[in-house]
Amino acid sequence: MKFTRFMHNSTVYTGIVEGEAIKEISGDMFADWQYTGETFTQSEVKFLAPLLPNQIIGIGANYVSKVEDLPSELPDIPVFFFKPTSSVIGPEEEIIIPQGIDEVKFESELAIVIGKEAKNVPESEVLDYVFGYTVGNDVTAPQFFHQDGHWTIGKSFDTFTPLGPVIETELDPFQVRVEAKLNGEEKQNSATELMIIPIRRMISYLTNVLTLKPGDVILTGSPVGAELVGTGDEISCEIKEIGALRNTFAAVKESTKA
Repeated sequence: MKFTRFMHNSTVYTGIVEGEAIKEISGDMFADWQYTGETFTQSEVKFLAPLLPNQIIGIGANYVSKVEDLPSELPDIPVFFFKPTSSVIGPEEEIIIPQGIDEVKFESELAIVIGKEAKNVPESEVLDYVFGYTVGNDVTAPQFFHQDGHWTIGKSFDTFTPLGPVIETELDPFQVRVEAKLNGEEKQNSATELMIIPIRRMISYLTNVLTLKPGDVILTGSPVGAELVGTGDEISCEIKEIGALRNTFAAVKESTKA
């Protein structure tokens, strides 16, 4: 199933996409929901981020360019970071470049959506706790990285976490490719087998550190090919089985206050 959130006549709804139709649902998408009987067409709605995340966790430098480059031993402590929920936007919304810089970096990613509370889960069982998958863009302003290696500011600006267009619950995450096109030109296209920290290890590791809860989003890393972009550029992050997440980069608007 493809779960989504959307707006129609200034009202926000949750629904399931079936072809060109979106069937509205009510209740908790992670536990207990039902169809309302209301149906919309995709052409009459505005897609939003498919969920309001509980928290967002990213992983850094998690792809190699070819299988032969995968390390024989995995790092003892993967590089994880948090992104604020206030950075989330949906498809077709503008990504705002912060004041003082001219460029930011796109990073197309497979995003995991947790569906059940998970603590100390072995790798063999972690997929039982996954609700589904969406497309994420881990937008980054490396100019704001701290010289000692702190990434928080450079990852945290408003609009820096586009998600969407849907959460696909029937997906094999090991058989998909993470792609990105900048102004129509392909920049990223990698299979998830090129992840350094594989999906099962990633989730299991996190559950041994903290309790994952329904609505948590894990950004699984970006393939080789991400680059800096500027005002007016359009980025399309895509996993074909989920859909395309398109956004345009825009300069921050100057304050009109005296």
